[in-house]
Amino acid sequence: MLDLSTLAWRKSSYSNGGGNCVETAALDGATWRKSSYSNGGGECVETAALDEAMVAVRDSKNPAGGVLFFPRTALNSWLSTLT
Repeated sequence: MLDLSTLAWRKSSYSNGGGNCVETAALDGATWRKSSYSNGGGECVETAALDEAMVAVRDSKNPAGGVLFFPRTALNSWLSTLT
């Protein structure tokens, strides 16, 4: 698992003084796993356990693209509705 407290967070250069900002961090140390439900067509997701409570999800076709973060319990609840 990746310890989120060790990441180097950077504030967006588009942030303003009013607190409306975006912070980003590279997930270089994350271990990504492809879904066991993936098919040969490349339509699949990858997940990475970030800590005991958070999971990251990304598109396997675009690993450098955006990443969504979910509380582990929320992701598990949502996934249980798909089966």
